[in-house]
Amino acid sequence: MKKEEFLKAMDFRHACKVFDDTKKIPAEELNFILEVGRKSPSSFGMEPWKFVVIQNQEMKEKIRPVCWNQPQITTCSDLVIILARIEDVKVESGTPLKRFARRPMPQEKKDFYIQLYANHLKDTFSSDENIYSWTARQCYIAIGNMMTAAASIGIDSCPIEGFEKENLEEILQLDTTKYQVAMVLPLGYRINEQSEQLRLSFDEVVEFIK
Repeated sequence: MKKEEFLKAMDFRHACKVFDDTKKIPAEELNFILEVGRKSPSSFGMEPWKFVVIQNQEMKEKIRPVCWNQPQITTCSDLVIILARIEDVKVESGTPLKRFARRPMPQEKKDFYIQLYANHLKDTFSSDENIYSWTARQCYIAIGNMMTAAASIGIDSCPIEGFEKENLEEILQLDTTKYQVAMVLPLGYRINEQSEQLRLSFDEVVEFIK
């Protein structure tokens, strides 16, 4: 993608408030967006996310009241619930070692990485609340990439943090020792004209230290 095309996608992307509920995202395009999320970077390569795609309209209707009754929830084509992993990132789960072992390396190097991982995140692992704070931040990397990917092919999105976390997790019947909701991401096609994009100037947000 050329620079101009990338910036055009960034100009296209906005927080779409109402979607055209008569238009559905083709499976190939939806899978492209999800694949971009899957390929996103994460701290220590833990990939601490899961993407639950809600396409059932009755489920969307059930979810909407606990998302501040926002119309995006029920008018979107696909409602992606981004879950932050909790149990899998703990050393004792065995998953971090499996992640490290995907690349061939001697056992002493695996042991080194696990020790580094455990020591660096010692405070994080002190509670599930702290783990969620860390893994949810990783999820935001994937979410940002998915929104840009969607915009690049003319699909709208709206990142939503306005939801009742515990109630939404109950609706989804989540075991919160394993997964917790990080964000709600409706995807679809706009029905209204895009609002003006308002941003601080380049000089206000960028500082060069030479």
